[in-house]
Amino acid sequence: MPEPEPEPPERAEGPGGYDPVGPRRHEAISPTGQGGPMDLALEEAESVEGIEKTAGPTGRGPTEKARSLWSDAWHQLRRNPVFILSSLLILFLVGISIWPQLIASGDPLQCDLSKSQQGSSPGHPFGYDTQGCDVYTRTVYGARASITVGVCATLGAALLGSALGGLAGFFGGWGDALLSRVADIFFGIPVVLGGLVFLSVVTSTTVWPVVGFIVLLGWPQIARIARGSVITAKQNDYVQAARALGAGNGRMLLRHVAPNAVAPVIVVATIALGTYIALEATLSFLGVGLRPPTVSWGIDISNAASQIRNAPHMLLWPAGALSITVLAFIMLGDAVRDALDPKLR
Repeated sequence: MPEPEPEPPERAEGPGGYDPVGPRRHEAISPTGQGGPMDLALEEAESVEGIEKTAGPTGRGPTEKARSLWSDAWHQLRRNPVFILSSLLILFLVGISIWPQLIASGDPLQCDLSKSQQGSSPGHPFGYDTQGCDVYTRTVYGARASITVGVCATLGAALLGSALGGLAGFFGGWGDALLSRVADIFFGIPVVLGGLVFLSVVTSTTVWPVVGFIVLLGWPQIARIARGSVITAKQNDYVQAARALGAGNGRMLLRHVAPNAVAPVIVVATIALGTYIALEATLSFLGVGLRPPTVSWGIDISNAASQIRNAPHMLLWPAGALSITVLAFIMLGDAVRDALDPKLR
């Protein structure tokens, strides 16, 4: 009679007589050498194990380090032609606002009445205005005032609105209710009418009264965006976990809430920058914004409005420069919004 085969070593069995753990990973299973189902299963297991070692969590390729929101946004922005075009245009405008003499060698305040309203000539491609000033030189130098007002007003409104809105949204209570009511009051003030009233009593010819007025009426919009973003961010699990671990309010606000709530503020501020430049030109056109001897596109448009039939070149070039500048910042804001908002991807 054939000898009985040796029984395998006993294994601990769970309820019902089955092994709940299955084959242990440290137990060696040797192939039978007969090409049966056991050998085929072993080969498949080895191939799957090799794939798991070289593939990422999804099994589609090597493991890559996960990108953050900002790195992912930059990855998308640098492939967006709208962002590249608007950024190059803005860099050019900022460059000529800092160093206008790079492309304009004349003096914007040097005028010759004998050349009043004359058209283009060699060395003066944009012609002359009513006072005989070179339109090309004034258009180049006018970028400085508009860019300065737009950037400073945006920074001021963003910082003030973010601070007030973020604190109100994080702590809530009576401070949040008070901020909301104050913001509603400022939202009810017409911008142009408020500028006529506020700036008509100011005698300064610098850009700072206009910057202060824009910040005064611009911070409520940023504050409302920052408040809503902070309220959403502080309800996330990582903030609750930090609170449970004993993190203070200051640490949670600066380390966990603010970095994840600042993206909507950046988008709104970028788009608002172009709007503030247009607002400065509007107030200067009405005679209550920037005033001579400051060189501004709004002032030149105001001086050229009455001569649009006789000398349209006086209005065309400063108005075109203003339109291109506002469009560049709005395009930049749209590109940043598309990159930072996952719902728009």
